[in-house]
Amino acid sequence: MAEAPDLLGPVDRQALDEVVAFTSGLIRIDTTNRGGGDCRERPAAEYVAERLADAGIEPTLLERTPGRTNVVARIPGTDPSADALLVHGHLDVVPAEPADWTVHPFSGEVRDGVVWGRGAVDMKNMDAMVLSVVRGWAREGFRPARDIVIAYTADEEDSAADGSGFLAEQHADLFEGCTEGISESGAFTFHAGDGLSLYPIAAGERGTGWLKLTAEGRAGHGSKVNRENAVSALAAAVARIGEHEWPIRLTPTVRAAITEIAALHGITADLDDPGFDVAQLLGKLGPAASLVENTVRNSSNPTMLDAGYKVNVIPGHASAFIDGRTVPGGDEEFHATLDRLTGPSVSWEFYHREKALTAPVDSPTYAKLRAAVERFDPGAHTVPYCMSGGTDAKQFSRLGITGYGFTPLKLPVGFDYQRLFHGVDERVPVDALRFGVRVLDHYLRTA
Repeated sequence: MAEAPDLLGPVDRQALDEVVAFTSGLIRIDTTNRGGGDCRERPAAEYVAERLADAGIEPTLLERTPGRTNVVARIPGTDPSADALLVHGHLDVVPAEPADWTVHPFSGEVRDGVVWGRGAVDMKNMDAMVLSVVRGWAREGFRPARDIVIAYTADEEDSAADGSGFLAEQHADLFEGCTEGISESGAFTFHAGDGLSLYPIAAGERGTGWLKLTAEGRAGHGSKVNRENAVSALAAAVARIGEHEWPIRLTPTVRAAITEIAALHGITADLDDPGFDVAQLLGKLGPAASLVENTVRNSSNPTMLDAGYKVNVIPGHASAFIDGRTVPGGDEEFHATLDRLTGPSVSWEFYHREKALTAPVDSPTYAKLRAAVERFDPGAHTVPYCMSGGTDAKQFSRLGITGYGFTPLKLPVGFDYQRLFHGVDERVPVDALRFGVRVLDHYLRTA
C-alpha cells in the first residue's frame, strides 16, 4: 500500500532506504568495546565521515588514542543568532557472543522486515537516522534555522575518556553555541497495556558511581583460625550493600513522569502529600511502572568479586566492584550510606563517576520533541522519564549543554525494546527506523 503523502512530508524515498542500509552497514563493522581501551571505532568513524563528506558536510576526525576515533561536523543554520543544537550518537557497542544469538551479531542481516545485530538499538540505529536525515537535506538544499552539530563518539560503553570526555575537554570549540542536545534512549513506543501507547522522552539521567571496595586482612593458612580474614569482611560488606533498600527520592523529572503516567491510568497522584505511598502507586501502573521504578531512588548492585589464588590460602586482601547510581541530589546520601554499609574493615573509592542530569520538561524544546512524535503517531501519548543509566550527555553537560533522550522508534506490540539493550538478539524493525527518520527530520527542521 502506498504511504500517505502527509506522512512522508519532505523525507524522500532514498532517505528511508538509506537508514536501513546504514544501520546494517554500521552493525557489520565490529566496534566491540570490552573496556580498558580494547576497542577500535575508526572503521565506523570513517564509514560515517565518508557519507557526510559525500553530502557536502565536512567531517572532522579526532582521536585521543590511535583507533579510538570521533567524528564531528557542523551544518550551518540560516539564523546566526540562534543557539546551536547538538545531535550525538556513539559508535561503540558492548560485547556479543555469537553462539548465543539467532543471527550473527555482526551480520547486519535484514530478515522479515527486521535489522539484526549488536548496535541495532544501542545505538547504530540513531547513528544511521541522523546520517540519512542530513543527507536528505543536502539533496533538497535545505538548511535548518539553527546550527546543527553532529557528533559520532567513541568509548561511550566504557568511561568515555576517548570519546565525549575527550571532545568536551580538548575540543570544546567544536561545540560553540550549543545549548541543548539530543541522543539515545527516548521516544520509543512503550505498550502499557489495554491499547495504551506511550513514548517516553528522556529528560534526566541518574548519576554513575562505579565503586571499588577493598578489604585488607592477614594472610595465612586456610586451616587456621583467622579473625582478620579479608574475604569474610568483604563478603559481609557486599551482602549489606546488595540487600540495602534505598529510600524513595523523587526528582522533578520523575515526579512529572509519575504524575502523567498515573493520569493516563485514571489515577490522581498527589505527590505533595507526605503520606502518599509511591510504591503502592507503582503497583497500579502495570507495565508502565518499569519506566520509573528504577529512578525513584539511588541503587547499588554488586557486580564483581576478586580474592585469593588457592583454596587453602587465606589472602591478605580482597576487592569487589559495585555499580552505583544516584538520582539528582542523591550524592550526599549515597556517600554516607556506603560509609555505613562498608563498615570499618572495608574501604571504598570511585572507579568511575559521573553526575546525575536533569532537563526541564516544561521547555519549548521539550514541547517540540513531543509534538514531533505525536505528529506521526497521533494516538500515542508522550511522557517524560529519567534514564536509570547514563549517556554521553553527561560529558557534554560540562559544556553547558542540556541533554534529552530522543531516538524515535515506532515499535509493534510485544517488541521488548528495553530488554534488547545489551541483550541477546538485538534487532530493530525496518518500519521503526523509517518512522524515526520522519520524526527526527521534522523535529530538526522545527528545532
